[in-house]
Amino acid sequence: MPVAWGLGENVARIRKARNLSQEELAAAAGVAVDTVARLERGERQTTRTSTLNKLARALGVEPTTLLGILPPPHEPARSDMVDLRKALTSSVEVPGLADFTDLQETVPLAELRGSLSYAWQAYIAGRHSELLHTLPVLLADAHRLVHEAKGARLNSAYSVLSGAYRLGAGTAGRFGMDDLAFIAAERAVRVAKLSDDPDIGVAVSTRYLVWVLVRQGRTAEAETVAVRMAERVEPRMADRNPRALGVFGNLLFNAASAALRGDRGARSGELLRVAQAAAVRSGRDEVSEAGIFGPRIAAIQGVDQAVRLGDPEAAMRLAETVPEANGPVPAFWEAGHRIHLASAAAELRLERRALTLLAQARDLAPDWVRYQPLGSAVMREIVDRATRRRNEEFAGLAEHYGVVA
Repeated sequence: MPVAWGLGENVARIRKARNLSQEELAAAAGVAVDTVARLERGERQTTRTSTLNKLARALGVEPTTLLGILPPPHEPARSDMVDLRKALTSSVEVPGLADFTDLQETVPLAELRGSLSYAWQAYIAGRHSELLHTLPVLLADAHRLVHEAKGARLNSAYSVLSGAYRLGAGTAGRFGMDDLAFIAAERAVRVAKLSDDPDIGVAVSTRYLVWVLVRQGRTAEAETVAVRMAERVEPRMADRNPRALGVFGNLLFNAASAALRGDRGARSGELLRVAQAAAVRSGRDEVSEAGIFGPRIAAIQGVDQAVRLGDPEAAMRLAETVPEANGPVPAFWEAGHRIHLASAAAELRLERRALTLLAQARDLAPDWVRYQPLGSAVMREIVDRATRRRNEEFAGLAEHYGVVA
């Protein structure tokens, strides 16, 4: 939950994030340096409206930001989410909700599969803005093909539709629209039962549903659902089915995360160890929609768990044992790993190391990191602790991680 800092704290934090000295801010705002200094030291808790407005203009923010007035907790949905919301909630059972586009041409199955693959690549690359434009049309095209296809082609069309719903769930969740994400994930599970590989399709879709349950704070339910589905998938691992292995491991990752957030640390560690053992058996890192899984990926999960358990020393030690990638690892996974390590480094007062890790995360997945609260929290903590202005790189990081907003 966001925190409302006081006026002086906000002035100091945003000033340093803008790479301004007190003298430079005072000059830009047309106020006395002593006014800025006294506000930041907390010697003055209020100021004239004219002074507040001058400082806000000089810092490039709204006066309410300086005052620490937070936005209402239930803001209306972002305007760029409207088409995705319509696509994810369309329904043939409700007149007027069957379709939301004026597109009428039925796209061939092969082309639709290519579009789904492209959307998946955008998802793992963290290109959220792009997905907001491409996913609604993909969902509409998949619905249209399901309506017209027959036989095996219909089962394949359902596979594409389920995959599109999964990406819709993931995208909505990353934008904080958890209820919409749940609707999309539930539809993905339902549609996957009609697909050409229902067992794995349902398991993959359930993984997204579990992720949403964790986000909603329903940790006990999330753990139970994930473990039960992993038990259903496990027999297929005997056939060395890489898709089964990936979805099994990711379900256990989600179950471990749910247990940890539910203050069941021992259970979380147990689940993670089972997943890590399966990752060692796999021998290489793999990236597919069924699961992002492998030795490096599982080891990264162990580091992240140590951070969440409040043990930064253990996290830094474990980071030294993470193996190099033996296969592809998505940029957003690597970026998330660095954000967690930055959190541990900041807690240990290793500021330079934390800043380096935050910069690496930004460079790996610039769009994705903007929506990660932990990255913003770590950068904000570093800015608040800074005793003086830094440099342009420091200011750029603060800007990217939303410290100024």
